Amino acid sequence: MSWLGKLVGGAFGFLLGGPLGAVFGASVGHQFDAGMEGMAGERFNPGDQQRVQMAFFTATFAVMGHVAKADGRVSSEEIGLAKRVMDNMELSPELREAAIQLFQQGKHIDFPLAAVLRQFRAECHRRTHLVRMFVEIQIQAAFADGVYDTKEEQLLLEICAQLGVSHFEYRVIKGQVQAQQRFYQQSAVKSGSSRLDDAYAVLGVSSTADEADVKKAYRRLMSQHHPDKLVAKGLPEEMMEIAKQKTQQIRKAYETIREARGF
Repeated sequence: MSWLGKLVGGAFGFLLGGPLGAVFGASVGHQFDAGMEGMAGERFNPGDQQRVQMAFFTATFAVMGHVAKADGRVSSEEIGLAKRVMDNMELSPELREAAIQLFQQGKHIDFPLAAVLRQFRAECHRRTHLVRMFVEIQIQAAFADGVYDTKEEQLLLEICAQLGVSHFEYRVIKGQVQAQQRFYQQSAVKSGSSRLDDAYAVLGVSSTADEADVKKAYRRLMSQHHPDKLVAKGLPEEMMEIAKQKTQQIRKAYETIREARGF
């Protein structure tokens, strides 16, 4: 059992403190104070892996709920995406219930988004790959119902600003998420220029990019999404499957380009 499962089960735990600790505590029915001392008598400092994992898990599902509610209603597709993320994580019944409660909390009008994001950024402590993964998940949540409206766009720009992600970086990530959805929704046997264009967009390069730039983009994305590296930086172990799927998608896009170019 991972440490997250033990935390919910009560065999092991620590207090994250701050708004994230309060949100997580409410989701599992515990009242946490602002301290950092764990129930097992251990002490964790900002940036420690377990602490970052707890912050990532908490922020991911709570902010996902907030994004889903941005346009005034939560669609069945958005709920379905949250459930697919939970399914991919193979959560225990206790952790799944905690994730559901976090999603529900994020939908509340008084959800402390700014405070949650400030603490999440501080806990990540310059782990830029981890922040990028978080932003990707939230953009996917906004796209889940097939409609990316102005309110969702404004909210995601606000989220990125709070996390130190530039407007340019946001546009790049958004474009790659859109391309991934188009690329993988197509039939595996379907070919053509549109599929190849999407493969380039998944890697974030132009169709006119030379071979060296294509390979460089591929290696950079694979490094950013490498499951073991992300877990070492604080991605919850339960989310490794999501990172694996990302790397598989990136590899497939790269292979599509290689086949088309013959290198």
